[in-house]
Amino acid sequence: MRLVLIGAPAAGKGTQARKLIDRFQLAYISTGDMLREEVSRGTELGNKAKSVMASGGLVSDELIIAIVNERIKQDDCKNGFILDGFPRTTVQAEKLDEMVKLDKAVYINAPDDIMLERITARETCPKCGASYNKISLPSKKAGICDVCGEGLTQRKDDTLEAGKARLATFHEQSEPLVEYYKKQGILFEVDGMLGVEEVSKAIIAELEA
Repeated sequence: MRLVLIGAPAAGKGTQARKLIDRFQLAYISTGDMLREEVSRGTELGNKAKSVMASGGLVSDELIIAIVNERIKQDDCKNGFILDGFPRTTVQAEKLDEMVKLDKAVYINAPDDIMLERITARETCPKCGASYNKISLPSKKAGICDVCGEGLTQRKDDTLEAGKARLATFHEQSEPLVEYYKKQGILFEVDGMLGVEEVSKAIIAELEA
């Protein structure tokens, strides 16, 4: 099963991805993870990405696409994968179509005002990477990770101003993906206003059907 997750910042893509990984035994692939892995492995693509990032530039479509192409060929993707953060544009989606046939694009949809509330309420564990949200998915003990007991932190870009800018970027660059995959007949849209477990049940039911 090959999936793409679409949604604005704080829509819950990461949370849902973890649940789908456990359910269907899929590889989880995010743009940031891919870049860091290629850099750490010292590959030719990684070295190119490292030099671009070190200079403060944006990694090009061509480079990201090449890294994705290499990543989905790895053994852990044989049973399928979930792509989170890629494609971000219809140009990237078209290139992805040339590499692999997707089974489903899942769009978690929610209003901007709710996304802004969630963005400013997000917390992350710096030790194990677990994610929380004071509103929709709080830790059992405030400010403490349920998994490892480390103190939770907030990303520097999880502010109201940065959130508005990131939402604007999503609407401009990534929202056209919804129509793109709808035309292909593989889009499944779920209401992001539902609770975490309800969203999971809806997605799982669609995928198992």
